[in-house]
Amino acid sequence: MAPAAPSLLLVLLLASLAPGQRQRRPPALESLFEKIKIQENFDLQQFSGKWFLVGVASKCDYLREHNHQLEATAMAVSASEGKSLAISTFRKLDGVCWEIKQQYRSTKAQGRFLLKGRSSNVDVVVGETDYSSYAILYYQKLRKISIKLYGRSVRVSDAIVGKFEQRITEMNMSEDFTYYFPTYGFCESADQFHLLDGELHPPRPVAALLAPASRASAPRVPHQPARPSGWDGLVQPQLSRERGQGEGRGKEVEKSPFYASLRQLPHGPQTGV
Repeated sequence: MAPAAPSLLLVLLLASLAPGQRQRRPPALESLFEKIKIQENFDLQQFSGKWFLVGVASKCDYLREHNHQLEATAMAVSASEGKSLAISTFRKLDGVCWEIKQQYRSTKAQGRFLLKGRSSNVDVVVGETDYSSYAILYYQKLRKISIKLYGRSVRVSDAIVGKFEQRITEMNMSEDFTYYFPTYGFCESADQFHLLDGELHPPRPVAALLAPASRASAPRVPHQPARPSGWDGLVQPQLSRERGQGEGRGKEVEKSPFYASLRQLPHGPQTGV
């Protein structure tokens, strides 16, 4: 009977614990993003207009490795129905100007928005703005936070940069993760063949475009097809040139300068913020 004594003692100890005495799982810590103070009385109309991207703070691996390839970026903001923001971002890709359209959907909190993505959504918060010279925006995707500084002009004052860097410190980041964008070479517009509309026509993953088409499933086209637009117009012609003939060229294409530039787009493989 001696060997059964330890087991009996354990049963008695467990049974003696009342529900209120049992250890409870500690509550989840509030995320840094939830602690961000939203711009008080955020005004959609005052925020509308043109903004230039001045700097970004992010722990994105791709941004760290390719920050020397940053392109001048500007966005046009307009208030849409339902207190949402219609965003058009203009930037160069492979030397060509592109327009990327996005919709920052309204939420219950004024100054906080939701950007719907193919794989996961992005939370957007307007942390601070004076509407006339600068705006600091926060983006969170998969619990990873990025901070962007926008200006009404291509340059902002040292005091505003100081505010931006203070916000970066509050998010447990440092200057090692901060990148400032060029102040020249901006795009003013883009033609219809260089437009990405994430709301109406979500682009296919680049991986699908890299895969060789099946001969059995590929239909025969008796006439010359129309020039593709949007994402397909961007990816298909260039990848066809770079991957050449035959299969097994996917990894080589991914290392090409063109594919690298694709990763900088909001709708590219990086789908960054």
